[in-house]
Amino acid sequence: MKQRPPDISDRSLGDTLAAWGLRGPAPSWVPAGFGDHHWTMTGDDGRRWFLTVADLSDKPHCGPDISSARLGLRRAMDTAYALRALPFVVPPLRTADGATVVALGERYGVSVFPFTPGTPGRFGETRTAGERRLVLDLLATLHSTPPPPDIPPYRPDIPGRAALDAALSETGTPWNGGPYAEPARALIARHAPALRAVTAAFDRQAARPVGTPVVTHGEPHPGNVLRDGERRLLVDWDTTALAPPERDLWLVTDDPADLAHYARATGRTPDRDAMAFHRLRWDLDDTAAFLTWFRAPHAEDPDTAEAWAGLTTTVARLAA
Repeated sequence: MKQRPPDISDRSLGDTLAAWGLRGPAPSWVPAGFGDHHWTMTGDDGRRWFLTVADLSDKPHCGPDISSARLGLRRAMDTAYALRALPFVVPPLRTADGATVVALGERYGVSVFPFTPGTPGRFGETRTAGERRLVLDLLATLHSTPPPPDIPPYRPDIPGRAALDAALSETGTPWNGGPYAEPARALIARHAPALRAVTAAFDRQAARPVGTPVVTHGEPHPGNVLRDGERRLLVDWDTTALAPPERDLWLVTDDPADLAHYARATGRTPDRDAMAFHRLRWDLDDTAAFLTWFRAPHAEDPDTAEAWAGLTTTVARLAA
């Protein structure tokens, strides 16, 4: 995120890091990513660490409330740790008690990762053919890996579906959350018929049976891939789940030659209808998350500006 949360102090974060035995200068906040908050730290032993602080009140894919989101995030981070033997997984560090997530107050959960060299991509950027093959090879290995016992289950529904349905039904009265509330209401009112049509199509597709699920990352877009020469590393494992492989594949490619390459590596032919379903699910999930944000109290800042740009782009794509 671009805005540091005001209710997390250097002292409280430092106290939490004691669970990992980490001591040193105060961590440095990093204005990066979208969703979680990040810091870096150099310990007294000279090693560097990357800290992720998740806002459990806004983690619907992990759970609908803080308590269940804490459990869901722990299961996801435990899964990433269990996959640590895979050379492209950047796993969390465990505490002396074996925890991969430690509470910071009631609202937040902290995970610690080794600081890993590499250059991240940018969400939405176009991958070259060579880059797509590197990521597909990585996913082929992941999808062929036996699932860890406590991997989170896949849910085809939209975590924020209730918020999306409520927004579609309440465009006739003012929204008062903040500066983007009324623009969001006008946007949804203008495209409400098209949005209702795509949600109905989503419901029909969600009822389709799926094949054998595999270990998926959930969000292997360029922003979650570190590039280090020819090596590619996957970060941000909070969305991992036992799910159809198309949940990952649509974010990488729709090129027939690429999909044939994946099929040769795994023995599984990607289902294009399933890829389209997961593409639609992503857009509806984002729309629900943005609307939840804008109907709640919010301010004008770089994060809400980015969310507004995301909402307008996503709604335009859904309504096309």
